[in-house]
Amino acid sequence: MSPGPAILFRMVRASNIAKGTLVQGDCLDVMRTLEPASIDLIYVDPPFFTGKEQRGRDAVSFNDSWPGGLRDYLGWLVPRIEAMRALLKPSGSIYVHLDWHAVHYVKVEMDRIFGYNHFLNEIVWLYGLGGSSARYWPRKHDTILWYARERGQHFFEAARVPATSQRMKGRTKKAPDYWDIPALNNMARERLGYPTQKPEALLERIVTSSAPDDGLVADFFCGAGTTLAVAARTNRRWFGCDESAEAVEITRNRLKALG
Repeated sequence: MSPGPAILFRMVRASNIAKGTLVQGDCLDVMRTLEPASIDLIYVDPPFFTGKEQRGRDAVSFNDSWPGGLRDYLGWLVPRIEAMRALLKPSGSIYVHLDWHAVHYVKVEMDRIFGYNHFLNEIVWLYGLGGSSARYWPRKHDTILWYARERGQHFFEAARVPATSQRMKGRTKKAPDYWDIPALNNMARERLGYPTQKPEALLERIVTSSAPDDGLVADFFCGAGTTLAVAARTNRRWFGCDESAEAVEITRNRLKALG
């Protein structure tokens, strides 16, 4: 891990990342320092275009408000996804985690960037928690878009889940494209006070199915560091960055605790 949050101005070669690297900075600047076609798996959980300030514990927050609306949001996100594509190996893939606010617009852009035929799955994460409304159905899921750099060459080992049918009782089956994984409640031991923090169980399914052992996993909006912690725990190398000094510090402490 790098000794302090800083942009790396020289080229970072994947072969030099023995365990992991964490830096602070705008991911577009950070990605320009990385070796092209070097990453096995990218997972990103960017701002969702909610129009709100996302607040966590101890004044940790980030602004998800875009004065120019959807055009500004896509103008910010799309160049970053284009840069991510260039970093993927031919066997690599990317998961982009969003919700109803902008996922449909981002999918159109990703079809353009990766090619329509390189789209693999729309994964629905059923998380259960959250409020309700008298005016519409309760919103209880996010959407994760999965694309391959080169369809058919991408690494994939499907996660197994318990079968529910009587015919397969006691056996397992491949996980479907809807994942019923609880979100972190306010009392969860994993919770570190970062807004929008995702559970390790969600990232473990993504990392172990889509990155080989000792593969390089990257998260360019690392937040509380869930992706990096899961990668470290499952014998993958990792690269993470975030623009927020608070996020980088939370992630650094989390990774140190893993030893």
